Amino acid sequence: MKTTNWIKGLLLATGVATLSGCGTINAISNLEEGAGSTFMDVWDKWVDSEGDIAEATMWKVKVKDGVTVDDVKDAINSVATNRNIKNVGELPLSEELKARGIKSGVIHVMSFCNPVTARKMTDFSPAMAGFLPCRVNIVEQADGLWIYTMNMDMAIKMGRKMPPELKKETMEVRDTMWEMLEKGSKGEF
Repeated sequence: MKTTNWIKGLLLATGVATLSGCGTINAISNLEEGAGSTFMDVWDKWVDSEGDIAEATMWKVKVKDGVTVDDVKDAINSVATNRNIKNVGELPLSEELKARGIKSGVIHVMSFCNPVTARKMTDFSPAMAGFLPCRVNIVEQADGLWIYTMNMDMAIKMGRKMPPELKKETMEVRDTMWEMLEKGSKGEF
């Protein structure tokens, strides 16, 4: 059940009032535009998922019926090529599990990186290295294939303000990841 706007406002105001002595106001003033709404989107997903932080922090798209894993991978790689982002590795996890005699639906991890943007981002915030490379995961569930990737709006909007050039480059990576979900889910090139 979604939290009402009134309760959201009360929680946010209470949180800010409670933490203001701890530098919270200063941190909030350093955030990108849209940080509050992104936070509330993540919060709502966290509440709706009964505290599943992974569910709350991911973008996910269901793959259309009839689209195969190979179609999804080809579409995602096509987006990467067209948007000049490098596929830096794949982990066919379900194939490895099958090789070990463990039955598994599809779990296929694809990793992508724009090295120049990655360098600039880690210069800006070394801890961002923990998010590298960007991953797109194809996961088979009872109702079919799904594609997951990290909600990049969290890293962009909920983080401190970036220099304009870095923000532009980071938004290009963000848009590329979103396009991978959209086109991958349809097997589009």
